[in-house]
Amino acid sequence: MKLPIYLDHHATTPCDPAVVEAMLPYFGERFGNPSSRSHAFGWEAEDAAERAREDVARLIGCRSKEIVFTSGATESNNLAIHGTLAAYRSKGRHMISCVTEHKAVLDPAAAFEKAGGEVTYLGVDRLGRIVLDELKQAIRPGTVLVTLMTANNEVGTIHPLAEIGSITREAGVLFHTDAAQAAGMLPIDVEAMKIDLLSLSAHKMYGPKGVGALYVRRRNPRVRLVPISQGGGHERGRRSGTLNVPGIVGLGRAASLAAKNMAAGGEKIAALRNRLEEQIRGGIESVVRNGDPDHSLPNNLNMSFPWVDGESLLMAMEDVAVSPASACSSGAHEASYVLLALGIDDDLARSSIRFGLGRYTTEEEIDYAAAKVIAAVERLRAFSPMFEREAGRETA
Repeated sequence: MKLPIYLDHHATTPCDPAVVEAMLPYFGERFGNPSSRSHAFGWEAEDAAERAREDVARLIGCRSKEIVFTSGATESNNLAIHGTLAAYRSKGRHMISCVTEHKAVLDPAAAFEKAGGEVTYLGVDRLGRIVLDELKQAIRPGTVLVTLMTANNEVGTIHPLAEIGSITREAGVLFHTDAAQAAGMLPIDVEAMKIDLLSLSAHKMYGPKGVGALYVRRRNPRVRLVPISQGGGHERGRRSGTLNVPGIVGLGRAASLAAKNMAAGGEKIAALRNRLEEQIRGGIESVVRNGDPDHSLPNNLNMSFPWVDGESLLMAMEDVAVSPASACSSGAHEASYVLLALGIDDDLARSSIRFGLGRYTTEEEIDYAAAKVIAAVERLRAFSPMFEREAGRETA
């Protein structure tokens, strides 16, 4: 076993060696621009991008022409939200989202509000689940878009996409989902689930950073988008800019590997996640798991350790890479807005750690991490006056 151990796969994943191998030629001898359609260098690059487009399409059950390459899920989310709201402005100025969405959705939604639009933010229960009846009631004349993530990046809770898709399709409202954490980890079928737009990112599924995709439905209904960047009309006019061919090839290879290994890989990771939770619970009293244990990403374990500060716990586990909250936050020492939205009090939220397991995580690493957590929590609680008071009450 090599230290440090990486258990922060929600933040990013290492490139699979097969992905790196597939990309390498496109940094050198196959360096053409796909837009150069007058010679072999351009044709070769275009063919590579189209093969990758097909691989990504197969992963989520759509047609290759419905895939738009972007720089990642953040850009995909912005294009989906701003692009559809601008294209359907004559229909209305209202969208629906959720309080536990990633900032890559919440910030564009806030910008839409600042520009005069209206946003309804659905709440969640203690497990991070929305209430479908509340979604139905929130849809009104003038609602253009519902954007709800596939699975939460902090607590792992999975939204019921098929049920959401049925509700939005019946209401004639577009449905976008941020699948950055779920693509390649969970089976997704945009047709069966009635998803109209979907965002994904390569670096969350063992591909390179800086490349992603947006699925945009072409039939029943055909989704219209106003581009948020101009300059050449690339990607059928939806996203201008020279294609990042090496990154796109890496995304395609990562998507094909994910599709092949999803079922077996998910079972293995879930078993390791359960092993980690069981060992922590067996060694520490009064721990809390956050999120929905029955409908969660197989690689996610978010736990709170009462009477322990999460930042202090993180420092005490210096050779185990985990996250105290969202890896995409500002870095300020404040409680996670996702955990607060679940109804968790501020002190308990500050004591939370997110473990993100991955494709290469081993049992030995899990056992080591569990032992480190147990030792660190026991040591920190020994210096906690609050823990002494609370433990005294329980034994009195």
